[in-house]
Amino acid sequence: MSLLLIVLLIILLLGILCVFIFRWLVCSLAVNFFQNSLNAELKIKSVGLFSLRGISVQFHPQHTLEIDRIWISSKLLNQDLPRYLALCVGETRVRFDLKEPLRSRAVKSNDQQSGKPHLSPSTLCFLCQLLSFHIDSINVMVLNLALSESLWHMTTTEIALLLDYQSKKLAWDFSVGQLSSKILKSSRLDTCLAEVSLCLVLSGDVSLPEMRPGCLSLCVRTLLAELHEGLFLSELLLPPSTQESVHYELEKDEYIQTEAVKQVHQLIPQKVNVDFENTNITLSMHSQKRHLNWTLKSLKVGYEREDEQMPLKSFTPELCFPQSSLELLLEDGLLLSQSRQRILCLNTLRTVLQVTSMDISGSITVNTCIIHYRHQEFSHWLDLFPWEQLFHRKAAHRKRHFPHLDAPVMINSSVSNVNVSVQLGDTPPFALGFISASTELQHLLDIGANAESLKSQNVHQRACLSLDHFWWRVGQGSHIQQAPHPTGKHVWGEAFILDSLTLQGSLNKPQTELSSHASSLCVESSLKGLQVEVSETCALCLSRLLSLFSLPRTNRLEAAEHPDVIPLSPLVGEAVGPSHNQLLFKLDCGLEDVNVFTLSNVAGAVSLRVDTVNVVSSGESSKVSVHGACLSVVKALTDTMEPCCPASQIPSPVLRLSTLTFYYHLTTCTIEVQCENELMVQWTPSDHMFLYHHATETQDCWSLFCDSRRLEHGEESPADQHKTQGSPDHSRRLCVRVDLGPTRFMAHLTEENYILLHTEALSLSANAGSMHMRSPLLLLNFDGNDIFSFMGLDFQAHPELTEMQLHRDTFPFLTTPQNRTWVLTCPSLAMEFPYQYNFSKTFDKAISVQKWLKTLHHSPSQSAMPQRLPPDLVIKISQFSFVFLDDIFEIKLRDNYELMKDENKESAKRLQLLDKKVADLRKQHGELLPARKIEELYTSLERKHIEIYIQRSRRLYTNTPMRKSLLTWTVSDLELVALADESLHGPEKVREQLRDIDRVSPFPREGLPLVVQWCRAVKFKLTAYLVRIRDYPRYLFEIRDWELSGRLIGTEQDGQARARRREGIPLGDPWGDVTVQRNMPPLKFYYDFKSNISLYTIVWGPCWDPAWTLIGQVVDLLTKPTSDPSPPLAWWDKSRLLLHGRFVMDIDQANLHQLAAEDPYNTTENMHWEWDKMNFDWNPGQFAFKGNMDVNVRTASKYDDICFLHLPNLCMTIDLQWLCHGNPHDHHAVMLCCAENVADVTSGQPHDSYRAFRSENLNPSITMELNHNNNPEPCQPRILLYSSTLRWMQNFWATWTSVSRPICRGKLFHSLRPLRRKLGQHYKQMSYTASFPQLQVHYWASFAQQRGIQVECSKGHVFTRGAQRLIPQAGTVMRRLISEWNVTQMVSELSEMTVHLMASTWDETADHQINAQVKKTHLLSLSSLSYQRQSNRVEEEVNPNDESNASYTHKLCLVDLRASWTTTNRNIAFGLYDGYKKAAVLKRNLSTEALKGLKIDTHVPAKKLKRSLSNYSPHTVPTLPSNNRVEKSQNEGTSMLQKLIEETDRFVVFSEEDSGVSDQLCGIAACQTDDVYNRNWFIELVNCQMMLRGTETAGCVLVSAAKAQLLQCEHHPAWYNDTLKQKTTWTCLLDGMQYFATMEPNPSDQEDWQLWLEVKNIEEHRQRNMDSVLELMESGQAVGGMVSTTTGSIG
Repeated sequence: MSLLLIVLLIILLLGILCVFIFRWLVCSLAVNFFQNSLNAELKIKSVGLFSLRGISVQFHPQHTLEIDRIWISSKLLNQDLPRYLALCVGETRVRFDLKEPLRSRAVKSNDQQSGKPHLSPSTLCFLCQLLSFHIDSINVMVLNLALSESLWHMTTTEIALLLDYQSKKLAWDFSVGQLSSKILKSSRLDTCLAEVSLCLVLSGDVSLPEMRPGCLSLCVRTLLAELHEGLFLSELLLPPSTQESVHYELEKDEYIQTEAVKQVHQLIPQKVNVDFENTNITLSMHSQKRHLNWTLKSLKVGYEREDEQMPLKSFTPELCFPQSSLELLLEDGLLLSQSRQRILCLNTLRTVLQVTSMDISGSITVNTCIIHYRHQEFSHWLDLFPWEQLFHRKAAHRKRHFPHLDAPVMINSSVSNVNVSVQLGDTPPFALGFISASTELQHLLDIGANAESLKSQNVHQRACLSLDHFWWRVGQGSHIQQAPHPTGKHVWGEAFILDSLTLQGSLNKPQTELSSHASSLCVESSLKGLQVEVSETCALCLSRLLSLFSLPRTNRLEAAEHPDVIPLSPLVGEAVGPSHNQLLFKLDCGLEDVNVFTLSNVAGAVSLRVDTVNVVSSGESSKVSVHGACLSVVKALTDTMEPCCPASQIPSPVLRLSTLTFYYHLTTCTIEVQCENELMVQWTPSDHMFLYHHATETQDCWSLFCDSRRLEHGEESPADQHKTQGSPDHSRRLCVRVDLGPTRFMAHLTEENYILLHTEALSLSANAGSMHMRSPLLLLNFDGNDIFSFMGLDFQAHPELTEMQLHRDTFPFLTTPQNRTWVLTCPSLAMEFPYQYNFSKTFDKAISVQKWLKTLHHSPSQSAMPQRLPPDLVIKISQFSFVFLDDIFEIKLRDNYELMKDENKESAKRLQLLDKKVADLRKQHGELLPARKIEELYTSLERKHIEIYIQRSRRLYTNTPMRKSLLTWTVSDLELVALADESLHGPEKVREQLRDIDRVSPFPREGLPLVVQWCRAVKFKLTAYLVRIRDYPRYLFEIRDWELSGRLIGTEQDGQARARRREGIPLGDPWGDVTVQRNMPPLKFYYDFKSNISLYTIVWGPCWDPAWTLIGQVVDLLTKPTSDPSPPLAWWDKSRLLLHGRFVMDIDQANLHQLAAEDPYNTTENMHWEWDKMNFDWNPGQFAFKGNMDVNVRTASKYDDICFLHLPNLCMTIDLQWLCHGNPHDHHAVMLCCAENVADVTSGQPHDSYRAFRSENLNPSITMELNHNNNPEPCQPRILLYSSTLRWMQNFWATWTSVSRPICRGKLFHSLRPLRRKLGQHYKQMSYTASFPQLQVHYWASFAQQRGIQVECSKGHVFTRGAQRLIPQAGTVMRRLISEWNVTQMVSELSEMTVHLMASTWDETADHQINAQVKKTHLLSLSSLSYQRQSNRVEEEVNPNDESNASYTHKLCLVDLRASWTTTNRNIAFGLYDGYKKAAVLKRNLSTEALKGLKIDTHVPAKKLKRSLSNYSPHTVPTLPSNNRVEKSQNEGTSMLQKLIEETDRFVVFSEEDSGVSDQLCGIAACQTDDVYNRNWFIELVNCQMMLRGTETAGCVLVSAAKAQLLQCEHHPAWYNDTLKQKTTWTCLLDGMQYFATMEPNPSDQEDWQLWLEVKNIEEHRQRNMDSVLELMESGQAVGGMVSTTTGSIG
């Protein structure tokens, strides 16, 4: 037993000894190994059984490793161990100081290095299955890590390592229970840079013996990291780069080689899985006062490579890339700020990339990404990163390029639920996002088998994008997450909304640049629900955002060096160049439900709605189709949302169109615009102000955005770019063609007034400076009335026109050789003004709006620019019409009147027919025919009359349209040319031309400021110029073949401050009413015209006065009256104010018809003034007419239609003397005054701006001269009169002097203007002067020329002057003034005057022939006649014995008067008087006053019938009973007229001698009384003689007087026979009166020859001495004396 114990004890001791020896041996070996191999000192505190304690390894005093315990454990002892044996390590502490270098290791020989033990696979497999490695904790402390005095401390616990070996692969599982790491900036101060804690599981395998990694799996759980600002400010993130590394980078090859790729792949396992779970990363700043917290639920990264498969070799240069795949999965990521507000929230992010031997494919999937960026919180973090150094490092790595990939590439992406909100602090916040988006990218190649196909191989690149509900909101509250966008509405503040977007694109291009094939690009897109809002907030956000993303210039330059991205525009522009630069592209884009808004802070919003937009484009042409477009103004934002309805449902739009198509042809450089359906524009000043305000704000926003881009990219301003760019290439000019369908442009001037421009179609083309516009029908509508109508309008604008040179050659004063030209051609132009439509009001409002628009859009730079010469105008109109519409009531009233007249005739015919039938029945039935039946027949006929009238009235306008015109002015074939010239352009040159034309007007000394000034050389021609009133058969004006040329000037004087009126234009909120200043001085015209006319006809009559009055009222509505409160100017003063210059017309045939009937439709009764070859010259204050004039009387009877006045070679001048307070020609001195400023310029008297210019009266002077051409042959003026002509002239004078009645005046017709003064009442004095070389006057009692008078004279002169006096009528009722004309002076001188009595040789009872043989007999003749008339002098004190000095009203002097009185003269004279007497009596009997007392007895019927009696009279007229009806006899009126005519046949000669009166007045006493108040006539005859021839005796008696005087005086009334009677006396004074009797041998043979006394025999010889009785007898001075004479006259 003891032995056993001893043995055991010995064994124990030996074991203990062996243990100690083993411990010593192990310690010695380990110490020697560390000493020799690692140059480190190893210390082991104790060695236990399968354990070591207190292990310390010191590489340097600052580099130590301490392990508390190392032992070996077994699964038998610890069931938690995965293997049977486990190598366990206790707490381990590692300390390093990177500043202290390690000791140098001992260099071993190659033999020693090659002596490494090699484990067999079986041993390795056994050890891997048997052993496992465990470490309790590791504590690592590193000093001076990249920073001096920095400290890195890391602690890990529960570390385990498991190895497994199978199939030559060594697998391991490495796990760390907890890893904590901290980096301190200084070991002395507790300044932490970063802290990390995590749980780690790492597994993988490696193939042996190559040591090639196979797979690797990393799982990190509960990663907690906190990074402080010091970390980013330090140099830890950027390892220092030395010059050697830079040189090394520069020395590398340009492309990555296959060997480098293989080396990298040998280091990377074939399969890698990285998994991060529950990650939490915090970034802190300022001791955690600011921090960001990033939380991530899961992050998985998977990588797999298949080396056994064929690699991808499609690279140039050649490169082998193995087949591999890479997958990234991120779930539930959340980034929070220090205030626990979300910055980033990411639900899922999955990325897959796969590389095969054929292609490369990838996919990206993002779900629910929410970003809230607050610049005030996040900008501090962005400033922490050294971006410039990072980008510089990235740029350095870019110097090695990846080889060109020739394999197909396919990448897909899908993103959903993205929301990004940005708050930049100084700008309003904004947010953007979308619900889903997916993209697909493909890069494909053609497959080629041979080398030729490889050369022509093409690259196909395809891309597809699908986006669902993208939105971008700006403004306050936009960063707050909101509900999805409502359908069909726009929320204010949403700057960009896109419901859906589908985009597909493909690019095919040759792989090599040497290929002859062109590249092709095809893009297809579909967009729905687009909403864009432009506002100042959006611009601020964009500009601020661009300023944040500004990159360094070096990066931009490097990006520009890459040729991968080629801009499209250069390729498009160079499509016609070489083949390798061509790009064939095709674009197909579709947009639906597009809404564009511009938002203003003060002026509401503007909305543009487009239903659909289709864009199709290719390399040759492009097409853009727009369907359903509408532009509207939202004046007040009353709600947060605005409905987005289709364009056809938007109320009150500014612009609306159904379809619009744009075409662009690249080869011809042509743009075409087509709009087939209706285009409507509704414009108002308020809408324009809104649009202008929004356009200005949008332009400011764009300028702000462009400034931000220029600052970002470092670009120059547009002005600098314009300076640096060269001159543009004008070799290819753009051609534009626009074709519009029905177009309506409505401009609302006020709430009541608007102007509408309507066209059925409109085409416009512009090319190379020329323009062409056409429209089949263009209407200008004012307030619902079509005023202007253009049919077939054609407008052309040419930079040069050859035919204009011919027009310029006609004006020698033009200096400009050529000018641009506008040509307007219109087959038909119509202007139609409705009745009582106030056109001037609307037109004046339009001018005010035009002035406001000019002021609104005027810029100072435009006024500083030199004015361009205006274009020449050519206007060609085939048919022009100007119409004033008549009153509908007046039209229907006359038509109904005509219908009633016609129906009256027709009813009379029906009644006559019924009377005949009744008479036939009476013949058959006699008294058996009942009277009641007859009465029923007539009653039924009357009802039938009414029914027929009603039916005809209803069908009145069925077949014949209603007349509607009041005045119609038509012009045919009008061609107007207006030429502009440098010599006529400019204010100074216009003033020079003005002074040259208007020389009679004094020019102001201080100059003439002008607001409007233009001067043109004008010429026009037309074939017909017609003016018609209503449907009257005669034209008011008729001009044929009119040609005119000359200068025309239009000026408007600049008014002073008082001559500017203010017009208000309502704009609404927020602008209110804007005031426009209007210049009050009128537009004046200055002209110098010469024209040629073939026919000029004027027709006028008092019967047209009613219609002319209505025309005057319409004209008043056509022109707006001046705002000056002065009394309005009459039309003659207004013409003097506005028209100045000279107008010359050469007229081949001129006619003036003065209508003499009261019926305006009468065409037969008129006085016709006819001019042949007339020259008309109109100068200021003078009218001159030259030509041959005939005055005709046109009547219905051909017997009365004669030319009663013929004046050849007539020169008639009308001089107008205007009686004014000032100079009648000084129109420049007239300055109007606004009603608001009247008080400033008026000094107590009624204001009148025209006071000095207004004419008080007019003194016209008419001068008529014959033979003005100095024709050597004497002219033959003739006057032919009939008695009917004189009667006709009496009717004519009565018609023309009748008083016109007021037409449509008074309150009922809204016409309360005072009655205008007529021109005839404006005359104060009128003078008439006529001179003629000879004159012949014929008077016939009838057209049969039975009896007449002929007057002939050689030379004559007539002068007369009359004065008018207007006498007001008595009474309180306002009546017209009575015009009274008095002849104040008249002087007439006639020479060689002869008067013959003429009679026809035919018997009066026979049928006379016209122009039969006429016998003339001498009545009287004289050598000279002079007549003077002076104004009356009442009760003038004169000597009654001296009559020669007395003043008489009429003075008549006849010299050498020879009068003949024979039986023939007596018969002719009495016949003429008898005819006159009959006509006078008949006129008196047939006058209205005479018929008033006429009473015709008729049988009054017992019963009053409702019908009128018939005029039908059968052969035996039956007599109806007195109680039924009474018939009138047609012969009653005829017999009465016959009686009146018979009364005129009583021609009685009576004597005034009354034998019953005894107390007769004494003639001599009566003539010598002094109660004369008017000496009326003074007739003086010098050397007069009269021949008396009887029938009973032969020869004749001559009565002569040397001097004879006839005096007539008017006395005061005298009392006679108890009655006050007028008293008139005649006094005859004869001097040298003699009687002679002829002694003729055969008086019957000498009847046609008469001998007259010589003057010496008539004159009184008071001083003569007679020497003998014979001499006394032969001298004729004594009774019974005899004289002989040779003076004869043809009777």
